[in-house]
Amino acid sequence: MSDINVLDEAALGPYLERSVPGFKHLTGLKKFGAGQSNPTYLVAAESGSYVLRAKPPGQLLKSAHQVDREFRVMDALKDTPVPVPDMLHLSQDGAPIGRMFYLMEHVDGRIFWDPALPEIRSNAERAAIYDAMNATLAALHAVDYQAVGLGDFGKPGSYFERQLGRWTSQYRASETETVPSMDALIAWLEKHLPPDDGVVSLVHGDYRLDNMIFAPDKPEVVAILDWELSTLGHPYADIAYQCMQWRLPHETAFRGLGGIDRVAIGLPTEEAYVADYCRRAGIAGIDNWPFFLAFSFFRLAAICQGVYKRALDGNASNPDKAKTYRQAVQLLSHLAGETIKDA
Repeated sequence: MSDINVLDEAALGPYLERSVPGFKHLTGLKKFGAGQSNPTYLVAAESGSYVLRAKPPGQLLKSAHQVDREFRVMDALKDTPVPVPDMLHLSQDGAPIGRMFYLMEHVDGRIFWDPALPEIRSNAERAAIYDAMNATLAALHAVDYQAVGLGDFGKPGSYFERQLGRWTSQYRASETETVPSMDALIAWLEKHLPPDDGVVSLVHGDYRLDNMIFAPDKPEVVAILDWELSTLGHPYADIAYQCMQWRLPHETAFRGLGGIDRVAIGLPTEEAYVADYCRRAGIAGIDNWPFFLAFSFFRLAAICQGVYKRALDGNASNPDKAKTYRQAVQLLSHLAGETIKDA
């Protein structure tokens, strides 16, 4: 059985030389081990280093793995305060490798995989890294999406209603067994949908520490990655999703901040982090916070179920890791239940 992650270098190299100005002589490809959605590769060439991101092979869920949307949003943000890599080429038909892909610049810097930042020596620098992440999120939500050509990047209004419908459908399409806590969570979210307040911004959809690159020598975000879930939506979805990540147990594949004494290592509490975001966004606070957290748990659980289903179907980017996501669905829906039990 052939490796679904191996690309045809003999076909790809000449294609990139024809299609990307300045690209010269492909010398190697190395797949990044992280990530479960769109296979991503470090591209080495005589002209420098690049990153290639492709759709996975096989039968895919509707509206999933839209690498062309990733390319479009990052290309639109290139002249804004939001740091993104330079987009170099989008191959719509994916002729040289058999599926759609894009090529972008390789950004040098640090990626922090553990939100507790054990590799950072001082509490002051840890605090500065989180503050930079907070400021960058506020900057993203402040972008005039109409002015940068993203006015049709999503449907404005009723974001949580539409997203709940979309991810419920995605979950049902990839469901492999009944998870009672997941069914109960979906029912609670449907019952407690907040009224639409008309607020619309560009949202990342997967805003977390390990989806950004920091400068090698200072606490500055130099690139935000993985825009697959980006759309026009509600900014509370991003801030709640990030805080949801921190509630996950630290000693799991999610590497959350659950059980970590944040103050002792210089990290802000959830309340302080949200307050800093609200100050930067110019708002007094966020009502219905338990709903937004619960929605974040639900959506991540639906994503994990899709990853697990792709593993069973043989289409996962990292199949061995993907098969562990079955337990993740139960964990996430349980934690959501704990979040809303007193709401």
